Amino acid sequence: MVSWLGKRLIGYTMSRTRQGDIGPTVRLYAPDVTFTFPGDSSWAGTMRGKREVADWLRRLALVGLQVHPDEVVLKGFPWRMTVCIRGHDYLKSPEGETVYENRYVIWGRMAWGRLKEYELYEDTIKSRGLDAYLAAREPSLMPA
Repeated sequence: MVSWLGKRLIGYTMSRTRQGDIGPTVRLYAPDVTFTFPGDSSWAGTMRGKREVADWLRRLALVGLQVHPDEVVLKGFPWRMTVCIRGHDYLKSPEGETVYENRYVIWGRMAWGRLKEYELYEDTIKSRGLDAYLAAREPSLMPA
């Protein structure tokens, strides 16, 4: 039951992010949230605090990445829940060509309904390919 509710909530927040509204996701963050994206692309790093993580998420929405949760698993007690999300993401060019496609797993920890920490795992070589595409087509979406 709790995983079903989690899938509904995560599905909703990701659908809003796909539409450019990161607010519902940011409201799930604890003030001291930590987010890690491994690798060496412009997306990689460890962000700490709601503002830093929201900035990363805002860029994702501006780029137009379409992030979909395929499966959500929640377990544990309300004060220490584990969340696991398996899904897929992609980006289409203005011409409709798929220029980026990846699968991901998010592994995190929640406490009392707030996301405390999470890591996102995906093929980081594809993330570098997305960087190359953005640098060539949308340099304003690349970090300074």
